[in-house]
Amino acid sequence: MKNLFKKTGLMAMALVLGASMFAGCGGTQDKKATSTAAKVEGKVTASGSTALLPLLKVGQEEFYKLHDKVTINLSGGGSFTGQKQVASGSVDIGNSDVALASDLAGKGLVQHNLVGIPFVFIVNKDVNVDSLTDKQYVDILTGKITNWQEVGGKNQKITIIHRAKSSGSRATIATVVLQGKEFTNDAIIQDSNGAVRSAIATTPGAIGYVDAAYADKSIKVLKFNGVAYSIQAVSEGKYPVYTTGRMFTKGEAKGAVKAFIDYVTSDAFQNKNVESKGFIPLTKLPKK
Repeated sequence: MKNLFKKTGLMAMALVLGASMFAGCGGTQDKKATSTAAKVEGKVTASGSTALLPLLKVGQEEFYKLHDKVTINLSGGGSFTGQKQVASGSVDIGNSDVALASDLAGKGLVQHNLVGIPFVFIVNKDVNVDSLTDKQYVDILTGKITNWQEVGGKNQKITIIHRAKSSGSRATIATVVLQGKEFTNDAIIQDSNGAVRSAIATTPGAIGYVDAAYADKSIKVLKFNGVAYSIQAVSEGKYPVYTTGRMFTKGEAKGAVKAFIDYVTSDAFQNKNVESKGFIPLTKLPKK
C-alpha cells in the first residue's frame, strides 16, 4: 500500500510539473509572437520610380495585413528624385530604375535590388506599324524620322510622348536604346508612366515608352527588332529593353523600413506577385 501511495504521488507530481512546463512554453511562445509583432511599427516613406509603384503598392497592402502598426507612404516623382530625397533624409527609401547617380556616391546610400523592370514601346492604336528596329527607334527618338510613312506606316506625323530628365525610365531608354545619343526636344513630357500611356492613347500618331506593367488595351505595344516582350525573351537575351529596380536607403535599413524591404524582396512575396504584376524576378535576368 505504501508503494502504491508513493507511485501515485510521483505520478501526480509529474503531471503537475508537465502542466507547468506546458503552460510555461505556451506563455513563452505567445510572448515571443507578441513581442515580434510589436517590434514592427512606425512610419515608412518612399519616393522615386513610378515604374515600381504598381508592385510596391501590392507590397504595401499585403504588408499591412501582417503589421497593422506600420504606415507606408509611397509616391513617385522619378528615380533621380527618389535618390536625391533619400540622400537628403527627406524619405526613408528612394526607389529607382537606375544605378546611383555619380554625384551621390559617398553619401552612404545602400542599394537593395528588387526586380527586373522591362520597358515596352507603345503607340496610339491608329498607328499601323507593329515592330521597329533598334535603329528606327533611335532615329524616331532623336528626331531624324518624323513621319510614320518613313518606317512603313501611313502618312502621319509622329508625336513623341515620354518622361522628364529626372525619370529613371528615360535614363534606361537613353542608355539601352539610344546608347549615348540625345533625345529630340520636340516631344511632349509627362510626369509618370500612367500619364504617358493616357496621353498616347488619346493622341493620334503618338509613340513613347512605359514600364511593361503599365501596358493595357488602351494602346498598342510594339515589338523590338521583331521580338515581342516576354520574360522568356529577356531571359534568353532576345529582348534588351529592361533595367534593375532598386530600393536605396541611407545607411543600413532598420526597423519598419528593413521589415518592408525584407518583405517585398522575400521569396514568398516575389513568387506570388512579381511576374503577375509585369516584372521580372532577379533570378530570371540574363547573367552579365
